[in-house]
Amino acid sequence: MPSFAPLLLASALLPMAAPAQEAPLTTVAERSGFVQTGRYDEVIALCAQFAQRYPDAVRCIEFGTTPEGRPMKALVATRSGAFTPEQARAKGFPVLLVQGGIHAGEPDGKDAGFLALREALEGEAAAGALDRQVLLFVPVFNVDGHERFGRWNRPNQRGPEEMGWRTTAQNLNLNRDYVKADAPEMQAMLALVNAWDPIVYVDLHVTDGAKFRQDVSYQIEPVHAGDTQLRADGLALRGAIVDAVAARGAHPLTFYPSFVEEDNPASGFVDGVAPPRFSHGYFQLRNRFGMLVETHSWKEYPVRVKITRDTIVALLEQTAAHGSDWLADARAADARAAKLGGTAVPLDWKATGKVRTVDFLGYAYTRTPSDISGALMTRYDEATPQLWKLPLRDEIVPGRSIVAPKAGYLVPAAHAAWVGAKLAQHGIEFRRLDAALPAAEVEAFRAAEATFDARSVEGHQRLDVTGSWKPESRDVAAGALFVPIAQAK
Repeated sequence: MPSFAPLLLASALLPMAAPAQEAPLTTVAERSGFVQTGRYDEVIALCAQFAQRYPDAVRCIEFGTTPEGRPMKALVATRSGAFTPEQARAKGFPVLLVQGGIHAGEPDGKDAGFLALREALEGEAAAGALDRQVLLFVPVFNVDGHERFGRWNRPNQRGPEEMGWRTTAQNLNLNRDYVKADAPEMQAMLALVNAWDPIVYVDLHVTDGAKFRQDVSYQIEPVHAGDTQLRADGLALRGAIVDAVAARGAHPLTFYPSFVEEDNPASGFVDGVAPPRFSHGYFQLRNRFGMLVETHSWKEYPVRVKITRDTIVALLEQTAAHGSDWLADARAADARAAKLGGTAVPLDWKATGKVRTVDFLGYAYTRTPSDISGALMTRYDEATPQLWKLPLRDEIVPGRSIVAPKAGYLVPAAHAAWVGAKLAQHGIEFRRLDAALPAAEVEAFRAAEATFDARSVEGHQRLDVTGSWKPESRDVAAGALFVPIAQAK
């Protein structure tokens, strides 16, 4: 009978096979070489898979439901153990909220965000940054719009092959909705913001328009507007992000590259402060940083995703390094804002006539009549790079201002229900009057002139009014709202 002992012994001496290494959590975009982007079911799956792969660092949460019944997903990422708003506040940790897909045809933020998060979790980027902050990553804000997939939704955008749609299923533009908050998606986002109170809110986009070589722009407020100390912090943050992405080969701007005269590069640019229907105009009014990131649609999708990934990594690093200081400055700004009664407060901002010339990376171009309309149109020669010398007006000063009331605002009882609901969505404090105030001495605003805009906007009619506040004696009914000025918002 043959003996098998030597074979058994030899087998025992062989090294044990190493367990198969888990494949990295990649996106459809990565696997396709950034030719394609995934559908929303990929976001749902990756949210759960990240939480399963990194149980010590990631939670997958649902913060709302869209009008078409889809879940709104966010990833909470931190190595600090602060997986709830209460835990983050107790630890004094800054919260960075990074949002993709508010315009769902612009998917750079979704694919770049998953890439940057994976690299941060694996220690390949922003090493140690998640130890000192909480990252809230919303891959797609406009979920229903994301699923209106089509090849020609962004015809002048170079990739991916197909993408989502700009507006929601209700045809609302979420990036015009921060103050009016008509959309259920926006109301869900505001609830998330009120719970977590992010110190920085980052809104990832892709701009379109003229062809040029500049490939990303950053607008941050407070920089031109808002609290003085937060302006200094915002300027430093913007400079750090610009330096970081430029060091990796990008060509960033610090203003939105939209020409004064549409399609005419020679007209140059005017900087400004966005009104609060936009994210970066809204968050500076909360004494928090709002950042608009715009890659350029004429750049190929792999280039845009890389720049967006580099931006997110730089933001993680900056928040880890300076987030605690920003929180302290924001709390001080909140305290100052609660004492604005009786002082002048700007309602809007404008650029002065002061002009400076900036270098702008463009292409040779001609302006000739269109074969269709006969109007002048610009044709660019991408084979001929050119340095443009263009005018820029970027000295920003207050436009209209008012003196804030010393006590607060009264909202008549007839309007209390809908105004109260809107105030609550924004986290603004108010109380209802249990008893009437007969012959109350107040100031009331009376419009001397009112001009309606020629077009409606998403079911609303914009109105310009000219008038003034004047003392009056008014009977204020029970059920009216009192909104105290002595609060940060």
